[in-house]
Amino acid sequence: MPRTVDVLLTGSTIPAYAHPGDAGADLCAAEAIELAPGERATIGTGTAIALPDGYAAFVVPRSGLAARHGVTIVNAPGTVDAGYRGEIRVTVLNTDARESFRVEVGDRIAQLIVWPVVRAHFVPVDALPGSHRGERGFGSTGYRGVPTEGDSA
Repeated sequence: MPRTVDVLLTGSTIPAYAHPGDAGADLCAAEAIELAPGERATIGTGTAIALPDGYAAFVVPRSGLAARHGVTIVNAPGTVDAGYRGEIRVTVLNTDARESFRVEVGDRIAQLIVWPVVRAHFVPVDALPGSHRGERGFGSTGYRGVPTEGDSA
């Protein structure tokens, strides 16, 4: 059986899981808006939550909106900290170059994933220990299965 945690909430809608085993619960719009091509807007969900200490919630895009309409979330994932008590709002972006996208009240606009988190204790040192990757960053694993110089396949 999956592990559960009680998340207190207030608001007009309760985030809901569409299918058994889903990681994300759907967040619905509490206001209607039309997004012109390339436009972004912050949409209220009418929902506020209280997470227990040691948890955070992450607001992530819905794959169907992205695939069918080019609608995504600008700051994905958006982080909801355990101490935050305000309304969860979602900043959406219409990436379609030609078509507007209409959001109606009750439309599922994002997903909320609740995840246990640990707090880091940051320890200053003079040098970091070595690793296989080292300091190689963006593009360090190559492109289309072709490793970059210095990488092992």
